Amino acid sequence: MYQKRRLVRLLACSGLALSLSAAIDVALADGGAHWTYEGAEGPEHWGELDPHYIACRDGHSQTPIDIHDAEQANLPPIEFHYVVGGDDEINNGHSVQVNYRPGSAIRIDGHDYQLKQFHFHAPSENHVDGHEYPMEAHLVHADKDGHLVVIAVMFEQGTHNHALATAWQDMPEAPHSHHELLSKASAEALLPANRNYYRFDGSLTTPPCTEGVVWLVMKQPVTASKEQIAHFTQVMGHPNNRPIQPLNGRVVQQ
Repeated sequence: MYQKRRLVRLLACSGLALSLSAAIDVALADGGAHWTYEGAEGPEHWGELDPHYIACRDGHSQTPIDIHDAEQANLPPIEFHYVVGGDDEINNGHSVQVNYRPGSAIRIDGHDYQLKQFHFHAPSENHVDGHEYPMEAHLVHADKDGHLVVIAVMFEQGTHNHALATAWQDMPEAPHSHHELLSKASAEALLPANRNYYRFDGSLTTPPCTEGVVWLVMKQPVTASKEQIAHFTQVMGHPNNRPIQPLNGRVVQQ
């Protein structure tokens, strides 16, 4: 059972849309075809690598996007019910991910979504009015039926970020390695003071690029120091952002 739990955690960054039992089955079957962020296994070819990745090529509501011309919709506040609970940090070869203990959730549209993990991309995957940020965090939530909500937080280069310092206190530098965090990380500390957001329907940004994901992108960026951003990019060894995808008629609300 412990081995299965570890396999599900390693799969979580790209497979949270799967049920728990399906995630275990995929993990035990090597989790699908190998993919990368460049070359013959890069984003332009994800949809060709595995039949399970077909949405990466043929999907019509893919993420990331360039957020522009958002429509006014008087979006309701997101209700955050977070506790400090990031306890296990994984370098899965595609990102650095902090898995979260049960007990933290958001409420939106009268529905609860549990926080499962957060991870990072550099440079940012989503853009705002054509602007690319040096880094972006994704806070991944799921309800009991596997429906996903991802909160995105943009990072600008600036002052030292204490929440990142805690989350990255002992960043695993080798792919497919993990560390138990000595001090639990806080997802709430990663959020900006102003919680206004953009909303759109999208997908996972990594294979299998599953659609039906609700994206909530914080309007206000936070800061990270030049050294913190450089540390993450050095550990990754390459940019880990998927290129911008077409809107295909989708509406972004604010």
